[in-house]
Order: sequence, then C-alpha cells, then structure tokens
Amino acid sequence: MALNSPKPDDIRRKRRFELLMLAAIFFFALLAMRLWYLQIISGERYQLLSQKNRTRYIPIAAPRGTIYDRNGQLLVDNRPSFTVSVLRQEVTDKEQLLKNLAGYLHSDWLELAKVWDKKRYYPRYRPIPLKSDIDRDTLEQLAEHSVELPGMLIEVQPMRAYPYREVAAHLFGHIGAITEKELASREFQGYRAGEFIGKSGLEKHLETYLKGQAGERLLEVDVKGKELRQLQVEDPLPGKSVYLTLDRDLQLATEEAFDEQAGAAVVLDVNSGDILAMVSRPAFDPALFARGISQEEWQALVKNPDHPLQAKAISGQYPPGSTYKMVTALAALRAGVVTPDELIDCKGRITLGSRDFRCWKKTGHGPTNLNKALRESCDVWFYEISLRLGIERMSTMARELGLGRSFDLPLDNEKAGLIPDKTWKRNRYGASWYKGETVIAAIGQGYVLATPLQLAVMTATIANGGTLYQPQLVRRIADYSGRTLKENEPVVLHQAGIKNQTLKPVKKGMEQVVNHPRGTGKSSWLADVTIAAKTGTAQVVKIQEDPESGEKQSPEEVAYRLRDHALFVAYAPAEDPQIAIAVIVEHGQHGGSAAGPIARKIFENYFKISPGPEKSAAEE
Repeated sequence: MALNSPKPDDIRRKRRFELLMLAAIFFFALLAMRLWYLQIISGERYQLLSQKNRTRYIPIAAPRGTIYDRNGQLLVDNRPSFTVSVLRQEVTDKEQLLKNLAGYLHSDWLELAKVWDKKRYYPRYRPIPLKSDIDRDTLEQLAEHSVELPGMLIEVQPMRAYPYREVAAHLFGHIGAITEKELASREFQGYRAGEFIGKSGLEKHLETYLKGQAGERLLEVDVKGKELRQLQVEDPLPGKSVYLTLDRDLQLATEEAFDEQAGAAVVLDVNSGDILAMVSRPAFDPALFARGISQEEWQALVKNPDHPLQAKAISGQYPPGSTYKMVTALAALRAGVVTPDELIDCKGRITLGSRDFRCWKKTGHGPTNLNKALRESCDVWFYEISLRLGIERMSTMARELGLGRSFDLPLDNEKAGLIPDKTWKRNRYGASWYKGETVIAAIGQGYVLATPLQLAVMTATIANGGTLYQPQLVRRIADYSGRTLKENEPVVLHQAGIKNQTLKPVKKGMEQVVNHPRGTGKSSWLADVTIAAKTGTAQVVKIQEDPESGEKQSPEEVAYRLRDHALFVAYAPAEDPQIAIAVIVEHGQHGGSAAGPIARKIFENYFKISPGPEKSAAEE
C-alpha cells in the first residue's frame, strides 16, 4: 500500500459530501424552477388573485332609455334609488348577517333568506340585491353600522320612474329582474344576473333600444371589505330615447274623462294613423313592478273584477253594437240594394219565422230613410237592408274598414276581433248560416266582435275618405346625443273601395247623430266644432222580459255586471277631419249618455275649447 493512499474512511466521507452537494444542487434547482414557474409562468394569475383579495368589481347599472311624447314631453324616466346587497364571498355567518339586516330593514330575516336563495344562480362575484329602494333614514342607519354587517353593500341604481303613475300604464308595460330561465335563453345573451328587463308593453317590445350598457367600478378594500379608494371606473351608457305618437295632454285628458268608470278609448290622427291617446281603465302603477311588487299588491290586481292588468283598448273584444251600422249602410249603398232616400217603415220589430227582431224603440220610428236611421239608430231599417245585402258583402266591407284584423303594435296580446261569415261558421261550428244571424250582425251583435282600436281605425277610415292607415305608436328613436336612429312614416295598408257618393250620405247621417235635436249623440254637441259620430249599445246578456207585461227590467234593476256596454265613435271637424275617437264604457248602458260625454271632453282638449253646457242624450 502506498504511503499517501487515502484511507477508506476519507473516501466514504468524500462520497457522502458529493452526494449532499448533488442533493443540495437538486433542491435549489427545484426551488429555482418553482420560483420561475410562480413568477414567470403563473405570475399574472397570482397577481390577479392577489388583487382580488384587496379589490372588488362592482357593476354599475345602466339607465334605461327615456320615453317622450310626440312633443318631447317626458313620460317615463329613471331616478336614483338605494339597494341593499350582499357579497357572498365576504359573508362568514349568513344567518347572523341576515338577522342584523332584518332589524334595520324592518323585515323578517327568513324572507331575506328566501331572496338570497332565489338568487343563488348569481355569479359569486356579483352582489345579491336583498331589498331595493330603501329610504334615507334606513340608508344612514346601515352606513353607521356597516362594521357589524360584513359583506353588506349599498348600491346606487337607476330605478324606472313613471311621473304620471297609472297614465298609459298598459302602453308602457312594466319591467322586472331577469330570471334564471331568461338568462339561459338565446334572446338574452350578454345580460347579467340582477339586470332589469322589459316584461310587457313597450318596455318589453322595445327592450333592444331601451336597454343601456352597464358599467363597472374597481374598488380597493381592506380585510373587512371596507372601501378604501376607487381604482378605476367604466361609466354605463344609457338606453336610447323613444318618442311616441302620443300627445301627453290629450292622454291625460282622456284618462281623466273616465273618472272611476271602466272601459277604454283610442284617439287617432285620421291622416296618418298616429295614436294620439290610448286608455284602458282601470289601470295599474308600473312603479309597483319596478321596485318589486308584493304578493298582496299582485293579488289585488289579479282579483279585481274590472281587470286593471288588461289592455282593453287592444285586447278587449266587444260587440260593436250600433257603431257597426256604418259598415252595414256603406255595404248596402255600394251594392245598390238601397238608396239614401228609400223609406222603410219601422213598426218596432220585424218577424222572421217564429222569432221577432225588435228595434230599441218599442213604438218604432215610422217611415225611415238612411239619414234618420243613423241619426236615431233605427234597428229595423238595418234589419231590412241586411236581408237584401247578405252577410258576405257586409263582412267584406267590415274588413276593408279595418275590422277583423290586428295591427302588430309593439304591445302584448293584441286581438283581431271577429267578423263572421258563412265560411267561418261552417269551420267553427259545422253549421249553416241563418238569416236571423245576418239581421243581428247588421247592428253589431251576435258573433261580431271588435276592439276599441279597430273601431277607431274604422271611424278614421270613413273620415278620411277610405284610406286605411297602419296605427302607429312609436314616432322615432334617438341615441343619447339626440341623433335619430329610426323614424316611422305613415303607412297606408290599403284603400277601401268606397266612392265619395257612397260615403257622403253616411257621413251626413253621422253629423246629425250629434247635431240634430233627435240625434242619439246630442250630448256631445260642441258649438265651435262640428262632430260626426255614432252611438252604440253592446248587449252583455239578454235581459229577460216579464212574461205578463212584456216589459224588460229597468236599467236600475239590472245587476251592474249584467248591464250593457256603452259605445261612441266620432271624428271632427266633420268638414275637415283631423282626429277620430272610439270610446267604450263597460256597463255604461247607453252610448249617448255614458260614452259620448267622454268623447266630448277629448274633443274639447284637442281643439282647446272651454267646457260648455251639455245636452241631454237620447236613449242610445
């Protein structure tokens, strides 16, 4: 063995040292790789997570577009409101938080818990609104005790405001929070939980324009969630402005004219089809839905026998009664089955087979021509000419005047009414048409149904000489800078095939309805403007006669909901028509005395006439 050879122990120690060095190098290499991974590869992600521990993204709701009348008068706006919300990731004790909040909000904490659970589909980073539109006192109390309420957030949000409350409620419709089902649908792609959308009426059908673009705030908060400073803000963009064809003052006057009566009214520009006013009574306050309607409030609306949620102007289908007599007269004159001067003797009834068809005037009207038949609403005159005319020609004229169809307004549940004929009855009932049904249809009873909007369109078409315009509700849409994005021009649907010599005697008869001492609509007479009109009564149920006397019950003896509806259609000025009106008063009994005065007030407002003395109305 050499003298300088390493000893076995030294060799072993050297090997152990080398192994330790390799282990240390490997360890530090792993550490370096980990640091490189954390800082280089995942640095951005961990930086974002770090920021999330001290930052908070708060959405800023966008104001919905405002709605104006044709003259730029504000109809629907937004106002600031305070909403109490919670951020779930900052809540450690849900039950305790809700109990504390319930005390300040004067609510049951279990109800708040239901709201929380109902909105569990919200993303974790989105605040859950628990109660909207709190008052200032509650706001101050919550702010003072915010330390006791970890996770609570008070948001300032725009809330839909309806300055005139129930006015035009059925046109505007209402808004509500988007549901989980709606969020999942293709129609609402891009919407976020908690946003409000249109649920009915214009709010729904113009959602694309009225919806704004939400903004967002980036806040820095401390470990308790208290806001320290605002780091970044993206302002929301408001929705588009919608200008309607409505005239605010005329709409208000029409609503006021009804007082407490139930019914509907439509006012049209006869030369464009613009809807100047549209009323359905009773109505509801859309603000109830904007803030969140309670179960009690909802039940009160649903159970109201006068149906305040129904847009009666477009979905109420009523027998038009004697307002339909212009249809029968025009069809008969065009067909040549009668002349304006032909006299028909009204003895109070006609008999077909074993059935009597009576005139509203029991003693009859005597010898009657077209002028008198319209002026005094003689039923027998129309019975007789309908038998010569037939249902088919009568129905054709009705459709030419705009009855029996819908007009695709941006509203809900618009009805088409019903104009019957032989084919319809065969398809509907599998039965033949009878002459007695023609007689009844001639005076707007039986199967015939029309909406107030259709009756207004019919009247406007007669007034302007036979041009059927598309009724329009939206005039133009503009962005927040005022730039027009869309503008609607008058649209002619068709020209009714009615010659002037056919229209002229019918228009003359309508003038006498109001301006003749025996006219059934004389209660609507105005000294400064000549009105042309037609009254009507729509039977709700057949009132039984006394078997001994043959007399019907008096109006006072009939239960309110069994009384006839009162109708009135009119246009003015008669010599140069500008507007047409259709009014129905539910259970109002007679058009001349119930619906006519409402139309008179509408005309007074439109033509800026001071109210004058009223004439007493004839029965119809």
